[in-house]
Amino acid sequence: MKNLAILICLLMAWAQSGVAADAAAGKNNSVVCSACHGADGNSMVPSFPKLAGQGEAYLIKQMKDIRDGARPVPTMAGQLDGKSDEDLADLAAYFASQAKSGGKANPDLLALGQKVFRGGVAQRNVAACSACHSPTGQGNAPAGFPSLAGQHAQYTATQLKMYRKGYEDESGRTNDGDSKIMRTIAFGLSDKEIEAVSSYIAGLK
Repeated sequence: MKNLAILICLLMAWAQSGVAADAAAGKNNSVVCSACHGADGNSMVPSFPKLAGQGEAYLIKQMKDIRDGARPVPTMAGQLDGKSDEDLADLAAYFASQAKSGGKANPDLLALGQKVFRGGVAQRNVAACSACHSPTGQGNAPAGFPSLAGQHAQYTATQLKMYRKGYEDESGRTNDGDSKIMRTIAFGLSDKEIEAVSSYIAGLK
């Protein structure tokens, strides 16, 4: 019942936003994005995230946070300045409509990565990644939980370490809301566990 109420609120907020996303317009506006994220949102550089196939709600939130200063990303400095909410919704619609390319997991890290992703780390109260991001890593688009499957391991590891830093230091990543859900999870992960789960995520289809 609680989850249904959350979903209804999200849908109502979207319906009341007055923004009708236009993927074609997003494609036209994505040319500058392609230098880092690829023409179709499949970045070839492991430090830049793949945007293809990502949920629209998540993309819109992250772009707004970057534009408005809630999520400082040095490589994105100035890139979204002057973009309206409609512009961002159009970009999100375009990238969400693209197919994400796959990746590969390091076989030496597979067992540990699978353990963390599917079962968490009970002794440190770290929840399983699959609880929010689904067992296949596809995420939960209506709830704004991002798709992880196939994402570059280097990018995922960097974000987890930034969330871990943000648990105690505001210079880390802090845009996961008042609940601090990602900061709390990342704070309980070791470097080895972050490396392993990031590699496992890269190999999810």
